[in-house]
Amino acid sequence: MAQTLTSTAHTALRPPATVMRLARMGSFHQCRLSFMRVLLRRLKSENWRFERPVWKIDANGVGVAVYTAHGPERSYSLVAFSHDLPANQRSDRVIAEAWDATFTLFDGEPTQDDIERLSWNVPKQEAGRISSSEISLSRANRSVRLFEHVVSRLAEGRQPDIEKVRSIGYLMRTTAVYGSGKFGAVDREAIADRPEFAGPFQAEMLSVYLTRAFMLDLVEHLARMRNPDKAVRVDPDLRRRFGVGNSTGLGLAPFLANHPSLLNNWIAAREEALARIRSLPTAASAEVELFCDRLARARINAEEWHSEHSLQIQKLAMLKADLDHLQAHVSAGALEGDAPWDRLYVWSERNLSIEGQEQLVSLMQEPYASLVDELADWMMADEDAYFRIDGGMPLQKLRDHVEEIYGWALELDWASQDNLARAWYVSEEKLEPRLGERFEEPIEAYEQPLAAGRDAAAMFRDIEAFDGEASVAAFLLRHPEHRHIARRTQIAARCPYAEIRDNTISAALLPIDLLRCKLAFFGATHFDPRSDRWVRINMFQDAPFPHELAERDPDEWAFPPLRKAV
Repeated sequence: MAQTLTSTAHTALRPPATVMRLARMGSFHQCRLSFMRVLLRRLKSENWRFERPVWKIDANGVGVAVYTAHGPERSYSLVAFSHDLPANQRSDRVIAEAWDATFTLFDGEPTQDDIERLSWNVPKQEAGRISSSEISLSRANRSVRLFEHVVSRLAEGRQPDIEKVRSIGYLMRTTAVYGSGKFGAVDREAIADRPEFAGPFQAEMLSVYLTRAFMLDLVEHLARMRNPDKAVRVDPDLRRRFGVGNSTGLGLAPFLANHPSLLNNWIAAREEALARIRSLPTAASAEVELFCDRLARARINAEEWHSEHSLQIQKLAMLKADLDHLQAHVSAGALEGDAPWDRLYVWSERNLSIEGQEQLVSLMQEPYASLVDELADWMMADEDAYFRIDGGMPLQKLRDHVEEIYGWALELDWASQDNLARAWYVSEEKLEPRLGERFEEPIEAYEQPLAAGRDAAAMFRDIEAFDGEASVAAFLLRHPEHRHIARRTQIAARCPYAEIRDNTISAALLPIDLLRCKLAFFGATHFDPRSDRWVRINMFQDAPFPHELAERDPDEWAFPPLRKAV
């Protein structure tokens, strides 16, 4: 699809050398193009209908529930199995073997026989097997700090403590949402032609959205079972303050490098949105008013965003200062006059941190649904269309592409251990990506091809020394070890945002930058790194629930509500 992405903006898109640096990608924020927001806009516009046909949960929270979403042509059902897990078995680790709840997204409406079959497999997760009738597989654990607090308060007839809800933000945390053929689930290709799933990760987002409804229903049910005469439901405004937590680690990190044309389309859509808005000659008063509302709410989001990681604490301090500075600048009339958005963005480059600049990029989209939302259709990719290597390309042209795309890598000293310190490999136990220390662990023999900069520099040296026929095909016959990087170079030549412009095996690498980039496109908030290799997030916090969606704005929830005066 990338070759059809034609910009309509007058302002130039930001160059890849600026955008595709890990420090910037690791500062992205959710925006109108994030997949959760794309999903809810579709569910709203197509009048999807939701029901809970099965609820067989006992007083201990054990049993099964089914949530069904009915669309224009098809229905999908979250089948949720709830368990009574001892506290000592609760773990965020992907290698855990038991969870508080396990889920599958079923294609259609399951029969009792389907539920029986799934009951023997879904709670086992990787140890079980699902079928092509299932689209995703997932699991979640209760928040130790908040779940019991909420149940107890509701059982007493009281509302949960709002400050606890703000600081934690979720009742359960998912540790994986598997799809795309894993463990027997249907292959992505089999459902990609369905309009509701054509965009990236729409099935997974639907699964998480329905999971959130289950979590709130579960605490209210447990409260009623504990004290049927006195228990209350969560106040609707407070109820929406609960999202779905998630713990994400290295298994997700290589995705961006392994899907270059898809990454290009995600970034290109976001950059096109920015360029279109920067091209606007003026800003109407209603647009400025909406921007200022979202800016004020972004400041609340920053205040409620907590982390124990030193790097994120520093970034949060910069973000809060940036938002204060931005608000003062806008209040002083920054959006008056000609080309206001372009001037505001240029000002941000001089006055805000990268974190603040990327928050502004997201905020600028908010008043312009008509310019931005259609770009969600750009974000899918036919990756097979880019796989074939063009052997007829002149070798000099490939060399020029390497120099343009990987010039930063050609300047690095690849004899330095710091530049070669890490190696990506796949663990035998979980068959998931891991990152090891090349000079401390015996892993180099198992290294995955995820060091594009190093490999491009090696290919460049061999191109310079090559004395055969001057075509890519002839070169690769002599040097087949460069096939993968020749392919990546040709993809990046066609898709300018396909390649990360940083060393992905450096001693200074922060894998959490890769994680945050992808999770921001999901629509996640409150990134809380627990190390440089895994992060906690919140999903769908403040979003309307399925039973509310028909009456509420599918986008307005993306920033926390303004606090009411007491």
